[in-house]
Amino acid sequence: MQPLHASDEGPRTRSSSLLSLAEIPIPSVPAFQPSTPIPERLEAVQRYIRELQYNHTGTQFFEIKKSRPLTGLMDLAKEMTKEALPIKCLEAVILGIYLTNNMTTLDRFPISFKTHFSGNYFRHIVLGVNFGGRYGALGISRREELMYKAPVFRTLSELIFDFEEAYRRCWHTLKKVKLGHCVSHDPHSVEQIEWKHSILDLDKLSREDFRKDLERHARDMRLKIGKGTGPPSPTKDRKKDVSSPQRGQASPHRRNSRGDRRPSGEKKPTDSKAMPDLNGYQIRV
Repeated sequence: MQPLHASDEGPRTRSSSLLSLAEIPIPSVPAFQPSTPIPERLEAVQRYIRELQYNHTGTQFFEIKKSRPLTGLMDLAKEMTKEALPIKCLEAVILGIYLTNNMTTLDRFPISFKTHFSGNYFRHIVLGVNFGGRYGALGISRREELMYKAPVFRTLSELIFDFEEAYRRCWHTLKKVKLGHCVSHDPHSVEQIEWKHSILDLDKLSREDFRKDLERHARDMRLKIGKGTGPPSPTKDRKKDVSSPQRGQASPHRRNSRGDRRPSGEKKPTDSKAMPDLNGYQIRV
């Protein structure tokens, strides 16, 4: 009897057949021309997120801590594009922020949902967007209607109500909505994302109050952007705030010579303009 694999042809044939199998395509990170309209860019970003596919394995491939600074989350998003592994909703939000950082006319903010179905509670998150006064969303979900929303909604409440209706079609009851503030476009910012500036409990709000709170949050975001009152970046502003006085500036108490000193019993009249506030200074040794 001829021994198994007596010749090298069998193993070689199988090896070559394995090498000839078609490789799994890796989604390409979208690149845009400066003239590409923002809505088309959003569609391309969502298409890329969808091509990564939803992670049904039960194992999360990327650990995301919401308390991390934005720069750390952007580094993680860059790693996602390299690994091209399936993702879940929170990872899709981080990836959406990363892929839209160069769209400076686009406002991005997180939207979280808590729903109830068959005795259990479920949580989901998407990245809300606002371009030209029209609201939409980026994200990923098991359900097609719970992820991408084109920026066509005139108000934030219309967008949220559309998600609520989509949940209703899935037999889910919307219980809470958490809205964050706009995310910085600076990928090197050490700011933290504000995930839940407004928490709306639908069991405690009437329909009209729910709508008013949504529009109040949208107005707060517009005012914050208009005034530029976003959280200061510690790498830039904190250095100015804690800088010590220059050595050339003499201390006010040393300007008076000994001859100008007043007797201990006599009090010098206070002048609020002349007396500096020394509470913020510490004695250096």
